[in-house]
Amino acid sequence: MTETQPVHPSLAASEQPKPPARKGTQKRPASFYIKRYVTILIGAVIAAVGLELFLIPNNVIDGGVVGISIMMSAVTGWKVGVFLIVLNIPFLYLGYKQIGRNFAIATVIAICILSFWTTVFEPVPPVTADPFLAAVFGGIIDGLGVGLIMRAGGSLDGTEIVAIIMDRKSMFSVGEVVMFINLFILSSAGLLFGWDKAMYSLVAYFIIAKMIDVVIKGLDESYAVMIVTSEHDEVTDALNDRLGRGVTLLHGAGGYTGEPKEVLYCVVTRLEVDKLKEIVLEKDESAFVTINAVHDIVGGRFKKKAIH
Repeated sequence: MTETQPVHPSLAASEQPKPPARKGTQKRPASFYIKRYVTILIGAVIAAVGLELFLIPNNVIDGGVVGISIMMSAVTGWKVGVFLIVLNIPFLYLGYKQIGRNFAIATVIAICILSFWTTVFEPVPPVTADPFLAAVFGGIIDGLGVGLIMRAGGSLDGTEIVAIIMDRKSMFSVGEVVMFINLFILSSAGLLFGWDKAMYSLVAYFIIAKMIDVVIKGLDESYAVMIVTSEHDEVTDALNDRLGRGVTLLHGAGGYTGEPKEVLYCVVTRLEVDKLKEIVLEKDESAFVTINAVHDIVGGRFKKKAIH
């Protein structure tokens, strides 16, 4: 049992040593929140353009709460923005309880901005009356806006929150739950607007999903590479010099022989994968290389040099 050192009575309270701050309790700088909410603002405005100038005038819908809001607006004559807010209220409560406060705040802001701008753009004439062009270009624009919002930590679709919760409590994945919900919504659109519009909506939904992936993952996708080699020094030097990539050395052992193995870990872009394999096999023909896609990179020194 250890004894604590007494604090000298002559030390004032303000002069007494303070315990070190716990990790994770530091406040983020104001610039972080400014960037987040400016991104959400831009994303919501872009999504509103895709909806009001392309999809909604042509009776082409998106999935999730947005799609339900479009259909209910067509039936009742009320503004789409009203249903966006009302229908998302229970999902926002679930998101706050199950996912976190920051997510709920970002989602509330995104939904309110989208609701406002859909009302602003409603009187504007649609860009095209061709439902196929509306599905394609509306899907691209709407997906770009939604992707920016999701990248900033928010959401426009309460059904995704339900899917995340069901994924924790059932055998179904998030993607399976979202797909089931959206198939039901798109089928309802067929009954309301006609099956041709439902098929156009399916095209728009597919394009929106792909566009969201592009925004979140980026066009220049990165890959995590693990290299098991006996020539780790030579391979590391070559990757540093010829690709300009930092390499992390991991110490391991063969599962069967127990022989010590060195594993190299680094991250490269899609365009650098072939060159990396060429460099590794040039230094060690018996090297074992695994390559996996990376969706995001935070921190570290992800530097770049000319490939040679």
